[in-house]
Amino acid sequence: MASVKRQLLSGDEAIALAARDAGVAIGAGYPGTPSTEILERFSELGGRGQWSPNEKVALEVALGVAFAGVRALATMKHVGLNVAADPLFTAAYTGVTGGLVVVSADDPGMASSQNEQDNRRYAVAAGVPLLEPSDSQEAYDFVFAAYEISERWKLPVILRVTTRVCHSYTLVEPRASNRAQATPRFDRDIRGRVMIPAYARPAHRRLRQKLAEIQEWNESCSLNRVVPGGSALGLITSGISFMHAREAAPDAAVLKLGFTHPLPMKKIAEFAKSVERCVVIEEGDPCLVEAIRAAGIAAEGKPEMYRFGELDVPRVRRILRNDTSPEAAKPPGKPPQLCDACQYRLVFETLRRKECIVAGDIGCYTLGVLQPFEAIDSCVCMGASLGVGLGLRHVLPRDQARRVVSVILRPQRHQRVGRNGLQPAPRGPRADHPRQFDDSDDGSPGASRHGPEAGPRADEQVGVGGPGAFARGEARARGGTPRRFPRIRARVG
Repeated sequence: MASVKRQLLSGDEAIALAARDAGVAIGAGYPGTPSTEILERFSELGGRGQWSPNEKVALEVALGVAFAGVRALATMKHVGLNVAADPLFTAAYTGVTGGLVVVSADDPGMASSQNEQDNRRYAVAAGVPLLEPSDSQEAYDFVFAAYEISERWKLPVILRVTTRVCHSYTLVEPRASNRAQATPRFDRDIRGRVMIPAYARPAHRRLRQKLAEIQEWNESCSLNRVVPGGSALGLITSGISFMHAREAAPDAAVLKLGFTHPLPMKKIAEFAKSVERCVVIEEGDPCLVEAIRAAGIAAEGKPEMYRFGELDVPRVRRILRNDTSPEAAKPPGKPPQLCDACQYRLVFETLRRKECIVAGDIGCYTLGVLQPFEAIDSCVCMGASLGVGLGLRHVLPRDQARRVVSVILRPQRHQRVGRNGLQPAPRGPRADHPRQFDDSDDGSPGASRHGPEAGPRADEQVGVGGPGAFARGEARARGGTPRRFPRIRARVG
């Protein structure tokens, strides 16, 4: 058999290649750094990839595919899993027929996000298996493992990657042959898939039984391995932290956990007993160390100051020295700014000049908060501009309420989550000034003219058409014929 050539791939590209090689029927997602390239690359490789209106819909589409007995992939950044949490939790009860993998691309250090939540918490809360690769080769291999686990126990599996894994390039040796897609088939299972209380109660018990079986199986799973070293120091780690730990303490024994929920507690206890000092090295929340200590296993964690931002080799060395002195400030970089030719510079200049109170939204246009504009007063999450603006207008004195402007700058953002914020508006204060900016040519995630083209295009999935289609969407969202909110397309000159 001819050998398969190794490739230099990012973690995102490796996941996309693995999805194609594993016979994934459909990949659905919503774009957001650092996950966007997965679905784009999957489509370029010939897979059927499509953007959805939001992450909730993406996971629901993938769940429907898995109900039909074939493999499905759902991709999103970490905050997107908040939107998809509703179907995720219940999908753990319904289970799946075909494999279902949910990629959560976390962003420690917030390179391009509004928070640095740790989505390992979701695996515990929802009761689903969790895998964490540390480089591109593992990102490729763990996709196959995730589908095998998903199909064996009929559960969705979260593949958690982080910005550093997603965007770093390492060598990948693909598998020699591709897996043919299964033939879709729907088998009726009312008690298993219709989660009324009478059926959900036994489903919860089945889920907990599955997790107990998975935990026992994980004790000997090859995704967890011990790197031999001295007995003086032992490190327990996962994901990209493994790479930092190996370089920071090359003589230490290391227990590398690739399958991190449910944890193999017997294996962890055995490793902890084999070393004089056991330290857990993990990025973000103290998830591993809390679970390990709760099981009665003695292990050190990191000081609280290292909970914030990404880890690197110098920071891991400081953790091992228990060094809590102030860290050296990073050299200042060039602050981000709106593009010089961005037509919305005029808009932000006007908002500032009019002394508007601006409820802003997610996207590159959030840079309107920086100098010289300083024209945005809040930015919480995608679509929040309408709800936040409405709340302000409800309670502020009339002279201030009249200056409140909700800015949601992309039709796709409106379709994703903004519509719900419009529904209270007909009964809300009359000093109601939402503004939508038509920025369909910018480079932000979710642009209708970019992204996977296999299957329906992004704009076809989201349902975005011309101004008439958007106006009809507004009317449907508002339950009638609303006041027509201005749609602004700025032009220079």
